[in-house]
Amino acid sequence: MSSQPEAAPGAVSMLPEDPAHEAGPPSETCAEPDERDDGPCADYRRGPRRRGDALTTAIFEATLAELAEGGYAELTMERVANRARASKGSLYRRWSNRAELVVDAVHHARPHHVEPPDSGSVRDDLLGYLRAIAELLNGADGEAVRGLMVESVRDPELMSVVRNRFIEPGITKMLDILRRGAVRGEVRPTALTPHVASVAPGMLRQHFVVYGAPIPDEVVVELVDNVLMPLISA
Repeated sequence: MSSQPEAAPGAVSMLPEDPAHEAGPPSETCAEPDERDDGPCADYRRGPRRRGDALTTAIFEATLAELAEGGYAELTMERVANRARASKGSLYRRWSNRAELVVDAVHHARPHHVEPPDSGSVRDDLLGYLRAIAELLNGADGEAVRGLMVESVRDPELMSVVRNRFIEPGITKMLDILRRGAVRGEVRPTALTPHVASVAPGMLRQHFVVYGAPIPDEVVVELVDNVLMPLISA
């Protein structure tokens, strides 16, 4: 007669192929699957198995929902996995930490990257570029971005990702506008520096963090006419 104890009714298999045991940093798990359709302990194994783009989209949507609901400080890979009905291993195979996941989720919500215009006038180009940024921040995912900015001040890891993915590319595009203006004689050559290029985007972000959306158009116009143009004019 076998001495192996009989499995309790309803017990979850612990065999290696069980998707709940995919690789990923350890964290607290729920004692029992939640019987509701959502919530922190939802059992993703009850639903159809998703892969590829469908799974990634579900993870991004769950990330933004968690970010809007509890902020970055309360967001964990486990909570996102449960909300997306995915395993933690499926998250950790794609993102090494929550900072990278959140930034990718925000990019997913904002698929259209802002490209600087080339109108032949440095003032018009600056207005067009900063207005496009303001429009994105005023959009549906603006509050998620705002929370990301606020939390990055307190989280060095998040700040590093935000700086590499959001801030530095924006400075590069501002420099492109200024260089074209310098070729036309509108911008003095000594203004072609990352510090000068970061002034207007930095002030726009600060206004957004402090006051939220929407960013009034007069704020953008004032930044260009009263701050940038006197700073860069030849």
